[in-house]
Amino acid sequence: MTERIEDRARFDLIRYANVWEDADVLCDALRPRPGRRMLSIASAGDNAFALLAEGAEVVAADLSPAQIALVELKRAAILRLGLPEALAFLGARPSPDRRPVYEELERDLSERSREFWRENLDDVADGVIHHGKFEGYFRLFRERVLPLVHRRSRVLELLHERDEAERVRFYEETWNTWRWRLLFRFFFSRFTMGRLGRDPEFFRYVEGSVAERILGRTRYALTVLAPHSNPYIGYILAGSFGNALPRYLRPDVFAAVKKGVDRLTLFEGSIEEAAAAHRGDGFDGFNLSDIFEYLDPENSAAIYGRLLDAARPGARFAYWNMLVPRRLAASFPGRVRPLEAEAGELFARDQAFFYSAFVLEEGLEEVIG
Repeated sequence: MTERIEDRARFDLIRYANVWEDADVLCDALRPRPGRRMLSIASAGDNAFALLAEGAEVVAADLSPAQIALVELKRAAILRLGLPEALAFLGARPSPDRRPVYEELERDLSERSREFWRENLDDVADGVIHHGKFEGYFRLFRERVLPLVHRRSRVLELLHERDEAERVRFYEETWNTWRWRLLFRFFFSRFTMGRLGRDPEFFRYVEGSVAERILGRTRYALTVLAPHSNPYIGYILAGSFGNALPRYLRPDVFAAVKKGVDRLTLFEGSIEEAAAAHRGDGFDGFNLSDIFEYLDPENSAAIYGRLLDAARPGARFAYWNMLVPRRLAASFPGRVRPLEAEAGELFARDQAFFYSAFVLEEGLEEVIG
């Protein structure tokens, strides 16, 4: 009997109000452009919008009707509002009253999504990008845990622009205290993350210390990468994106998304079901988020095989490993090859720092064997 994640975890709430995977890395990996078709995990929609902005046709799938409702609302905001108004409505900028704006946008939503948002109007009023379970987890860290380590002025100081040598010095001499390490290890442990951030079922196949791996990647993000231009760091530590916006909300990209929203198709269901339902003449790129984290190797390979069947020759597959090592190309020799060098170069600048690996694989132009 096939074990399904939808039978083990909840999908009736917004788990992610933002996408926590680097859209810049994803777009460079999948190379979307006019004439290409992309199949994407929907999540909060951000990376599907980023692919759309490059001219591609995008099918975005999600098991969660709540996540679909969120993407629909973001799509309506992009379609109907200018950038300053969209930033304010979504919650990236202050706004005195978002409910009248929502009433204007509601006409672009499906009836099911209208019902969802009518039951969650307080989330709309606060700005929807702040009301996912994962964002709530970071808010708890920012408001309850981080003040036990560093005062607010020091947190903002961390986000100042510096060169790498200065970032390393600040981290080692000012930021990396014993209290930081102790509370970080507690808050980002498997137990705490499972209870407050992700669903405990998402850790079923995780082995070893969760917190130690994330702590190492956090040091990398705060020293090798530049915190001042990292939207993920900015949101986690300061509670807003500031001037470092996610790709889909940057002015030039936002304009391109607005022009191309008719090329986005949403699908409620699994990624492999979406591949079958919208196969057409195949897909050129697959944004698979970190879905294989939640599955055993056999089910991971089964899903990957079904996606391969919907792929055009030379299609690319992009996905992340956070805590569970999954690389599927080895299960399909003669059909797909790993692009390890390119993936490594992309991962070295991945601003969504908590992942342990970025995987990029490519279908062969001619099947061997």
